[in-house]
Amino acid sequence: MFNLLGKIFGSEKVIESGIRLIDSFHTSTEEEIAAKNKARIDLLTAYQPFKLAQRVIAFSFTFIYLACFALVLGFTLMEQTADAEKVKAVLEDFQIGYAMLIILTFYFGGGAFEGVMAQRRGNNS
Repeated sequence: MFNLLGKIFGSEKVIESGIRLIDSFHTSTEEEIAAKNKARIDLLTAYQPFKLAQRVIAFSFTFIYLACFALVLGFTLMEQTADAEKVKAVLEDFQIGYAMLIILTFYFGGGAFEGVMAQRRGNNS
């Protein structure tokens, strides 16, 4: 068939490249799925440094907060309220409680938001 069309239009290569061009405009379901998967993988790869930084910040503040909590609890149990008040004052001065609230909101809220968005995408597909 290409030979006949090639003779009519001048060359088989012209016809073959025209057919390839037409085929490239049509996207099959498999190609669509592959493109979406590649986009998701690229997005996850782009978020990797952010996720690592997010975990480092969350765990470092959590460690400090829990260490201070353990100090206050220990001083309180040993009835050394003056020392416990000093640790509480440091916590209040640096507002570590608010910092922990914000960090945990972003850390867990971001994961919850991603889960909700993934569920919505699953329902819409």
